[in-house]
Amino acid sequence: MASEEKSLNFIEQIIEEDVKSGLSNTKLRFRFPPEPNGYLHIGHASSIALNFGLGIDYQSPVNLRFDDTNPEKEEQEFVDAIKKDVEWLGYTWAEECYASDYFQQLYDWAVLLIKKDKAYVDSQTSEEMAAQKGTPTTVGTDSPYRNRSVEENLDLFERMKNGEFEAGTHILRAKIDMKSTNMLMRDPIMYRILHKHHHRTGDAWKIYPMYDWAHGQSDYLEQISHSFCTLEFLPHRELYDWFLDQIFDDNKLRPKQREFARRNLSHTVVSKRKLQQLVKEKHVNGWDDPRMSTISGLRRRGYTAASLRNFANTIGIAKRDNLINVSVLEFCIREDLNKIAPRVMAVLDPVKLVITNYPEGKEEWLEAENNQEDENAGFRKVPFSRELYIEREDFLEEAPAKYFRLTLGKEVRLKNAYIIKGESVIKDAEGNITEIHVTYDTDSLSGSGTEASQRKVSGTLHWVSIKHALEAEVRLYDRLFTDEAPDSYKEKNFLDFVNPNSLEIVTGYVEPSLSTAQNEDKFQFQRLGYFTVDKDSTPSKLVFNKTVGLKDAWEEKGKKEENSINNSLKEINKYFKVETKPERIAIESAIGENIKNVSSFSLIQNSLKKNINNNKASLLFSQFILKYSNWKSVDFEEEDIKKLYSMSLKSESTYVRSKALLNLRDIETETFKNQFDDEILKLYSNPPKNASERENEILSEMVKK
Repeated sequence: MASEEKSLNFIEQIIEEDVKSGLSNTKLRFRFPPEPNGYLHIGHASSIALNFGLGIDYQSPVNLRFDDTNPEKEEQEFVDAIKKDVEWLGYTWAEECYASDYFQQLYDWAVLLIKKDKAYVDSQTSEEMAAQKGTPTTVGTDSPYRNRSVEENLDLFERMKNGEFEAGTHILRAKIDMKSTNMLMRDPIMYRILHKHHHRTGDAWKIYPMYDWAHGQSDYLEQISHSFCTLEFLPHRELYDWFLDQIFDDNKLRPKQREFARRNLSHTVVSKRKLQQLVKEKHVNGWDDPRMSTISGLRRRGYTAASLRNFANTIGIAKRDNLINVSVLEFCIREDLNKIAPRVMAVLDPVKLVITNYPEGKEEWLEAENNQEDENAGFRKVPFSRELYIEREDFLEEAPAKYFRLTLGKEVRLKNAYIIKGESVIKDAEGNITEIHVTYDTDSLSGSGTEASQRKVSGTLHWVSIKHALEAEVRLYDRLFTDEAPDSYKEKNFLDFVNPNSLEIVTGYVEPSLSTAQNEDKFQFQRLGYFTVDKDSTPSKLVFNKTVGLKDAWEEKGKKEENSINNSLKEINKYFKVETKPERIAIESAIGENIKNVSSFSLIQNSLKKNINNNKASLLFSQFILKYSNWKSVDFEEEDIKKLYSMSLKSESTYVRSKALLNLRDIETETFKNQFDDEILKLYSNPPKNASERENEILSEMVKK
């Protein structure tokens, strides 16, 4: 291996053991086998990096093979997009292959299996087949067509191929074992009838092979030594090997399937079906929308191939599925762009700043460093004049002591320019600041070497000269989903977590050096983040996409929300200690406000789960979650909610019982409420000694209803 010094992952260990056992290095061959039914996403990037990385390390060929066995979903557009993505990531394939190249050979082998009485044509409906296949805990039963004669099967299969039957009337099944503990081995389907146009073979075929039949045989035909799949294909390995057993020639290399875990990315989805749903339902603007987890979307947003390769190497290969925080991906792009992106100045929320003692009509072209991380990046000239734009948030008329930006009576430095001092403001009729008036220290030019230029001030602001500024459309992208695992909740639709604020479009102003910026050029807008030129940009209208901020704002937000939950849990104990109702109302109101401000469903759900116990403070907190959070009872797992109400209604505390009754009263699902009728009647008929007047009122109201 090229880099023996590094520790090997379990995939590399498999290869090394095979080589030690006699497999020649010259026989090593890998493949990346996407189905062309959608655009590749970040999960595919890891698989691409794995397979092509092995090819590089072992100096072995890697095929790009399209598993195009389903013409209902596959299109040439997706083939072209996949090839473009793999090339953009920096990889070169040895051969471009298609499962459809092997349709005739696969058909011939299927005929061979029929002749060996190891495959048969089944004429059951899909419902009948599902019933006779059994369940994971009950064995299947034989199809009534399982013992058709070889001659009848050959005749029917050929007629299927010739298009004589409608879709769904017949299928070809392998004859294996209907009692197998592996459901996939219970006479799996090999071929189905589809009268669909194929993007490569046209209308030549009326039957198409199933993935499990085509996959291993394609590997065998290409003499792939190691076929690496994601973990959901582990149960398929037994079938992969069984199919190979039927056609294997001892003179050829036998492929080996092995599995590695998916590496899911937080705050997104990596299912092609769900990505397609986002596109079709117009939650995003196409497969390459910069909010998508597709490689083309990430590229358009400004991610580099190097950052995606580094991300794949950073998260590595594992044997268990894992959720990778998107902040890891964002770290990789920050690290790359910090080295290569030129620094420029842009203002996205402008307010006019006038330097009153700067001569009217005068302009200077000041020297600015392009990238302090790259000594070869050089310098550029930026224009400076009397009237500038600065960010609105960089000025406060009345500022606290530790405010390090511009305010009246204090000094700050303008980046690459002069020290200025706030003097006054002009406001419109509504009281909004329209102009900030300042004076500048004429001897304080940055880099001039004067005593004034070396004076320390509290902050540095970026700016653009109004006279020279270029207007630009700036698309501020945020995470597409508000929750870290939007498709992991059985009671929730992943679309419920679409972030309504995932895109904000603003008009900003940038320095004139950007007039020649081209599609995918990348920049750091100083103090704001990294941005890339969008493909919609034209010479007359610049368009930039925000790639990522300079800091991880979501990490800060997440910590803040966790603190809100933790602080609320501390406060809730006071609820039971105070003497008066107004005091309890104040505590509940403060806790409720904290809960309302938590946007993370996973944090809310975990907090609820964790606090379903016999502690009265915990139960009350969970009831507050149901009352004040942005989600309803039906959004949580029904068993958890049922357990919470059951324990709350039996609580020793009248406050817990009362909140549970109020929440239960407001639930819209009558069938759920009815489960607690007996408990409510019991409380009403025999009130606990500590039952408050309010609890009795609620009980009376609920019973009389």
